[in-house]
Amino acid sequence: MQKRVPIAPDAAHCSSCMLGHVCIPVGMAASEVEKLDDLVKERVRVEKGKTLYELDSPLDAVYGLRYGSLKTQLEDATGQFQITGFHLPGEIVGLDGILESRHISNAVALEDSEVCVIRLAEIDRVSAHLPSLQQQFRRLMSREIGRSHQMLATLGSMRSEQRLAAFLLNLSQRYTTLGYSSTEFVLRMSREEIGNYLGLTLETVSRLFSRFGREGLIRINQREVRLQDVAGLRQLLGHEHC
Repeated sequence: MQKRVPIAPDAAHCSSCMLGHVCIPVGMAASEVEKLDDLVKERVRVEKGKTLYELDSPLDAVYGLRYGSLKTQLEDATGQFQITGFHLPGEIVGLDGILESRHISNAVALEDSEVCVIRLAEIDRVSAHLPSLQQQFRRLMSREIGRSHQMLATLGSMRSEQRLAAFLLNLSQRYTTLGYSSTEFVLRMSREEIGNYLGLTLETVSRLFSRFGREGLIRINQREVRLQDVAGLRQLLGHEHC
């Protein structure tokens, strides 16, 4: 279920949002950020397991994840899904479809989540008196493309244990950016979803988590993960991936 939430006048806007250091305002001058306050006029709450947007639906907005987490996935002709990304607060979802003017994936909530709706028409309007906004979105799109390329490199060149180590270290880095613990976090996705994303079977992912636990690299309790030996995880990747 989706619930649209109009933004009250006294609600937090871009200039006062705690996620400004990772979302659209990142790197922008304070005087520029103040001009972003009219950019977002509504938010959408998405219940766990529900869809924010669907493949091939018209794209008239992108979404800044305010809280919660999402997965994006492709669907083939047989109805099988391939997860293309997991998204955390402060990240912009939907950028991959801007050139096509349609969504090229589904976005599904991994937990109860809320997003800021960023209408493309509003981007154009605000950009008229804030030219740097267009440049900012180009940077965000470039970051999205970079993540996709990194993912392809991960799947194409790494062994199974390297893929999982890279995945955990990537989450660690992103949680650090958000100001959270870099070594203790909750996996909002299932092991099956992790396997789908990394191109591994559920059995392989489960076996690797057990192995990492035995080797003292991590401690895991259901979905709660503690990275006990970050250096050891990095060593698994080899110098070429550090």
